Amino acid sequence: MTKYDFHFETDDDGVATLTLDRPATLNSLTFEIYGQLEKLFVDLRTDKSVKAIVLTGKGKGFCSGGNVEEIIGPLFEKDLNGTLEFTRMTGAVVRNMLRLEKPIIAAINGVAAGAGSVLALASDMRVMSEKAKFAFLFTKVGLTGADMGAAWLLPKIVGTGRAMEMLMLGGKVLADECHRIGLANRVVAPEAVLDEAMSIAKQLATGPGLAIGMTKKMVWHEWPMDMDAAIEQEAQAQALLLRAHDHREFYDAWMEKRDPKWQGR
Repeated sequence: MTKYDFHFETDDDGVATLTLDRPATLNSLTFEIYGQLEKLFVDLRTDKSVKAIVLTGKGKGFCSGGNVEEIIGPLFEKDLNGTLEFTRMTGAVVRNMLRLEKPIIAAINGVAAGAGSVLALASDMRVMSEKAKFAFLFTKVGLTGADMGAAWLLPKIVGTGRAMEMLMLGGKVLADECHRIGLANRVVAPEAVLDEAMSIAKQLATGPGLAIGMTKKMVWHEWPMDMDAAIEQEAQAQALLLRAHDHREFYDAWMEKRDPKWQGR
């Protein structure tokens, strides 16, 4: 079994829970954790036991971003190529999350700051504690707010104007405001965050996986397309799913007056 610097387990419904497990530092990230996340989200593409993922943090925080002593300090000792190798690795984590044709639900139990805010952003849905907050604080430490794909992702979710404000000023965005602007899908009491995220993940994991995965893929693929290209891509995708097992299973179940048995194919 692969050893991680975080907790990872899968239940009988196919929901994997990935819990960042450094509560003393609000689940800050290290070089090793970045590398493990990059590989894990690739490995999950072919892991048939996992159908949905819940991403959360242990203790009071979701993820406070890169650890100052364990990442920022050592980076000053690297040359430009070494620094670029690191920034490309962090971006690869987000790329692999977006390319994974399985839903990722972020259960944001506390602060999501810096790289932690981008991990939450790269998830497909976000459930926030009413006490949690986002902070895209890169400019606060003298770095560009465009990090790990944040400048590509955030405007698509909250609009360019709000994204500019959040990325340039780097201030805290509280849960109610996140919900108002569409950054959070749901805001719940702190004790209900993980249960709410798990409920969504279980609904997705026990549903038609092929259809859900294709929906995620289409949403991200269509952003750079014009209308005609997007409509044509959807026509081709839907034609394939109309001939897939799960859609036929829906029809047979409808005719036989029973619940469909989805197989994700």
